[in-house]
Amino acid sequence: MSAVPDPTQLRIQDFTYELPADRIAPEPLPDRAASRLLVSRAGVITDKTFRDLPGELPADSLLIFNDTRVVRARLLAKRPTGGAVELFCLEPVAPHRTLELALQQTEACTWRCLVGNGRRWKSGPVTLDFTFAGQPATLWAERQATETGGESLIDFRWEPASLPFAEVLRAAGHLPLPPYIHRPDTATDAVRYQTVYAAHEGAVAAPTAGLHFTPEVLADLAARGIASGYVTLHVGAGTFQPVKADTMADHPMHAEPIIVQASLLRQLLAHRPRPVIAVGTTSLRTLESLYWLGAALARQPATPGTDLRVEQWQPYAALPSGEAEITPEAALQALLDYLDASGSAAIEASTQLLIAPGYRFRLVRGLITNFHQPESTLLLLVAALLGPGWRTVYEHAILHGYRFLSYGDSSLLLP
Repeated sequence: MSAVPDPTQLRIQDFTYELPADRIAPEPLPDRAASRLLVSRAGVITDKTFRDLPGELPADSLLIFNDTRVVRARLLAKRPTGGAVELFCLEPVAPHRTLELALQQTEACTWRCLVGNGRRWKSGPVTLDFTFAGQPATLWAERQATETGGESLIDFRWEPASLPFAEVLRAAGHLPLPPYIHRPDTATDAVRYQTVYAAHEGAVAAPTAGLHFTPEVLADLAARGIASGYVTLHVGAGTFQPVKADTMADHPMHAEPIIVQASLLRQLLAHRPRPVIAVGTTSLRTLESLYWLGAALARQPATPGTDLRVEQWQPYAALPSGEAEITPEAALQALLDYLDASGSAAIEASTQLLIAPGYRFRLVRGLITNFHQPESTLLLLVAALLGPGWRTVYEHAILHGYRFLSYGDSSLLLP
């Protein structure tokens, strides 16, 4: 038996492939479900369309979707001299750090942002004029401080001050299309860069595996008895963060907030040990993070809610001598016990979980996902699931003309 790799020593250069520029899909197809579907089942590859998905799943599957909704997080403001400044809202800082509360804030707030074309923005506010309900409105932004990594703390205020910040973003902002889509967002993107089941605002990138689903495909799944459940992971801009370190030990994984209802935990527990299929890498990371949160609570039930998080390398740490591993069932039950004791209806936590070769999956048995960029943490996740066979899948996709990345085609990976 070959040794399990140490993920901290993996070289990202070993997880690359040649991606021709013309394979990156710049636009969505007119019909979501017309995308192609590569099915890899135990290493055997077949070519389908996405409408075939319900018939390709194990009959007793539970599909888990990420129901986050993309916010219009790009703000195109102007300096007093007329020069443009782009503000990309990443996460709230004050007066609320909780995303849902921050989006409901009125009058003023502070967010951590990426600033584009900001070198000539020396001091004072930049402005963005927009309309709300047919009336003129204005947003002012002033840079408070610049942090490491090029991010800045930006103080926002606006008129009418009674508007929630969520409404300001909807009226004044633009969809943050991925950086490899070199065009402005359009009215089509406003619809197609959201899943049909998006429910909770907070993402700055779409959970793109879900973009292929239509009401008709969802109805076909239900008619075949395929169960569904929903988690929420608000996708951050870090999902596009390139790996610049020579080895993964020096790559800081971004943290993202997750929210999972008690009803979903009960659904997962009742479904054991039948297969759970994650719709997208964000759903998969959320599900596997649930195991690590539950395992930690099983060992320390009195953990404060503010400490509910999964660290980047947590899954790879050796257990103390003589300590048995927590089972998935025990981890899920620990989460439910925690919610009962705290009187909460949902687990709210953050995860930096990095899934790479060497990882052993606890809750997930398969993945629906698009085709990912070379040398990305998303490709590492696929390699962890498929083993060396990930190369065969990607070589097949390139050879047979599949479309790649956010608006590209899909795959069903059943190792």
